Amino acid sequence: MDKNGFMGKGQVLIAIFCLLALFSSPQESLAAPKTWQARLAPQVQRLDASHPAEVGLYVKDLSTGESFSYRGEEEWYIASGVKVPVALEVFHQVEEGLLNLDDKVELHASDRMDSAGPTNAYPAGARLSVRYLLDQMLIYSDNTASDLLIRAVGLKNVNTFLKSQVAGFSEITTLADVRRNAYGKINPRAFRLKNPDFIRLKRVADQKKRVALLGRMMGITPAEMRVSTLDDAYNAYYATSLNSASLKAYALLLGRVVEGEVLGEESTAQLLEIMKRVETGKGRLRAGLPKSMVFAHKTGTQFARFCDFGVAWDSAAGENPKRVVIAACTRGIHAEKLAEAALKGLGKAVADSGVFKP
Repeated sequence: MDKNGFMGKGQVLIAIFCLLALFSSPQESLAAPKTWQARLAPQVQRLDASHPAEVGLYVKDLSTGESFSYRGEEEWYIASGVKVPVALEVFHQVEEGLLNLDDKVELHASDRMDSAGPTNAYPAGARLSVRYLLDQMLIYSDNTASDLLIRAVGLKNVNTFLKSQVAGFSEITTLADVRRNAYGKINPRAFRLKNPDFIRLKRVADQKKRVALLGRMMGITPAEMRVSTLDDAYNAYYATSLNSASLKAYALLLGRVVEGEVLGEESTAQLLEIMKRVETGKGRLRAGLPKSMVFAHKTGTQFARFCDFGVAWDSAAGENPKRVVIAACTRGIHAEKLAEAALKGLGKAVADSGVFKP
């Protein structure tokens, strides 16, 4: 600096260099590689904004404990996602010596539910093994098989064991009581309906015609209907919080299962092997994951509610691959193809985030 207080050319260059260094340091830190959560968040936000359904997602990397949540703490109706807790109680009782997978459960004519799977094809009086019913319940989401297993182990025991493992689940009911609780919002006489009535109602695809048939079956007039549409009936049912959980709670439960904290090693392996063979929801999360991924999961489908819950790992990643739990749901639209497209998009977003990378 000269006697008049001005810096020379060399000093100016040094000062500029120091300022650039000062302000470039934060920029360099901002440009550091993003976490998988930071990469995932904008993809999920864009998908949610562009899709007619409301989506929810919870992801947990079991190797690090890191997680991502998008409406993951909110309560979601999990539909047939309740069948995993039923399976957990079955295996729990097997481990306690109270039940054997080869034990038989008798199918009564009144047990048949409106459901997928071949269980309903068996004649009344058929004795079906617990092992067979587990397969049907999880692989094909068979409601008849599910309620038979609930009868075998006890609904109270299902709820008690579930609550001992993780918080965040509401009360689980039988699949038949799902129908009674939903239709009961139209009129309480629905609680008198039997399983064959639900099969008859399921065959009527048109919603207005189904409500009209329901009214005739209950012996009520339109004026006696508390709500007049299935949308209103199911929304009122969902508001009761039955058969619901946060996505975080479901993911934490699956994480505990995979890490052997819920069942013994043999039972855990058997359960995951069945879940790897699930036939439902092929267009959901699994469709968005790379083909090398193994996905042990369970889907859930109900009136304007679609879900997928599972654990994924890369079969090409060696002996100890990263295991990532994913719990995702949509709500608000009836079109299954649209809902599945959203779930597929969530699966792809999770894969693209880099969470599976070592």
